[in-house]
Amino acid sequence: MSKYSIFSLARNAMSYHQNWAAAWRSPEPKQKYDAIIVGGGGHGLATAYYMAKEHGMKNIAVLEKGWIGGGNTGRNTTIVRSNYLWDESAHLYEKSMKLWEGLSQDLNYNVMFSQRGVYNLGHTLQDMRDIQRRVNANRLNGIDGHVVTPQEIKAAIPHINIDQGCRYPIMGASFQPRGGVARHDAVAWGFARGADKYGVDIIQNCEVTSILQENGAVTGVETSRGKIMSPKVGVVVAGHCSVLAEMAGFRMPIESHPLQALVSEPIKPILDTVVMSNAVHGYVSQSDKGDLVIGAGIDSYNGYGQRGSFSGIEHTVSAIVELFPIFSRVRMNRQWGGIVDTTPDACPIIGNAPVKGLYFNCGWGTGGFKATPGSGWVFAHNVATGQPHDLNRPFALDRFVTGHLIDEHGAAGVAH
Repeated sequence: MSKYSIFSLARNAMSYHQNWAAAWRSPEPKQKYDAIIVGGGGHGLATAYYMAKEHGMKNIAVLEKGWIGGGNTGRNTTIVRSNYLWDESAHLYEKSMKLWEGLSQDLNYNVMFSQRGVYNLGHTLQDMRDIQRRVNANRLNGIDGHVVTPQEIKAAIPHINIDQGCRYPIMGASFQPRGGVARHDAVAWGFARGADKYGVDIIQNCEVTSILQENGAVTGVETSRGKIMSPKVGVVVAGHCSVLAEMAGFRMPIESHPLQALVSEPIKPILDTVVMSNAVHGYVSQSDKGDLVIGAGIDSYNGYGQRGSFSGIEHTVSAIVELFPIFSRVRMNRQWGGIVDTTPDACPIIGNAPVKGLYFNCGWGTGGFKATPGSGWVFAHNVATGQPHDLNRPFALDRFVTGHLIDEHGAAGVAH
């Protein structure tokens, strides 16, 4: 380490970081903006960033009722993949994957994207038929993936249990090498800093209490910090989109559910990939600091809780211990819950709302984090131009009237 580096480290340590420049501004809200994005999570911040970067819109406000990264963006298990079954989903998630691959360079901020691969395990003959079908569909769409045997899985992951006498024997898996994980907080912070550099106002502790309309068109929002006017309002608030839709006078075909997860105490590196299993309802990866990051499916009841439950965690841990008996000796460090909004076909709603100038991006269920950059990119186009991009056109709200559903329950998997 150079003398300059040592001096810089000591200086910042003594100042308790008080002299560090803020990553983004905290401005007072203006009375009027060209566009308002409601929701300061990853998707909302990505939307504002791409609206400014790709469409030249700078007079934008992002309104967050809490703090940046305090919602679902900081309450997920960080898995990234694009191996969805149907063309519409595959194209959207693959766009997101390609953006992930250059995101740290684009934002000039390390989002810690690690392409360590994702295994989706199969435990029955039907699982394996579904896996074969999905891998073939992926490859036709130019998405990487192949089917692996239990022996190949064991060679790559020595500590996994492939004993054919266990309750859910592993019969094979799909593997997407380009999949992996990213640092959820860094994604929010990177997009926030990037949007701020383009002049976007990021306004925290600003809860939207009403959506203002006149003659069938949106005119702005009422907030806890006063009235803010705009002819364009994009809503990206994950589990609470149904609440804001009700404010606007219509109903969304979505349900909100808690989704639980946990992390273990830090241990030495033991798992360098991501393992998911629909049948046992569990998935696991290891963070860079050594925690085992573990999650499961959504709770069956509706709610807005952000805490876990003993029964949910017990079920999840028992599933993971069956896959990895060695983990039975590891202690749990903490657990939490996030709020996910699910649609009848396990696909998002991205597009125009029944009110002119109002746009919704919601219904990602448990697959939202992996779609963050792609979701923001297409929604930015939609809000900026008033018309959907070809990638999000199939995910319009009216598909629940026309019947053009995109059923991704199989590929959406455990909690993705």
